Amino acid sequence: MKKIITLFLLATCISYAQDERTDIFSRKHEVKVGAIKLLAGPIFEGTYEYIQNRDFTFGVSLLGNLNTGNDYYEDFSITPFARFYFQETKEFGAKGFFVEGFAKYSSGRNTMDDWLDEESEKYSAAALGISLGKKWINRTGFVFEILGGIGRTLGNSDAAPDVIFRGDLNLGYRF
Repeated sequence: MKKIITLFLLATCISYAQDERTDIFSRKHEVKVGAIKLLAGPIFEGTYEYIQNRDFTFGVSLLGNLNTGNDYYEDFSITPFARFYFQETKEFGAKGFFVEGFAKYSSGRNTMDDWLDEESEKYSAAALGISLGKKWINRTGFVFEILGGIGRTLGNSDAAPDVIFRGDLNLGYRF
């Protein structure tokens, strides 16, 4: 997990070293970090997003629970996604209101058993879902994003949650 975090931070530092005069339209890559989970958890969720065009992007999020003793049900997840943007102005592209379809593979533990003073059961499960959100970006490339979504777990695992949540306030940079 430390290697993944180190690589993510290295990619962020390299992006800041690029020429600031690059036009915002030619920037095709974004890296973001989930702020609420990181502060509350500590749960690290890093996201990479590729801007295909002004209305469509795709990417992947990696989540790692840095304190498996907390009550958060996921210890690890990988979430590929595709987004469709609906904005009135096309000034920067890939900003504004969006709808996201995602697939998620996660592993963790059933926290419901913890409340009953029973041994928590580990699980691995896949899910499909949909999210809504809004993204803001300024001329220098700083990104702020609000995201919330819900998904349904596939399969019939008794330990996996039936419904999964996806959401956070993401801070990042477009390069």
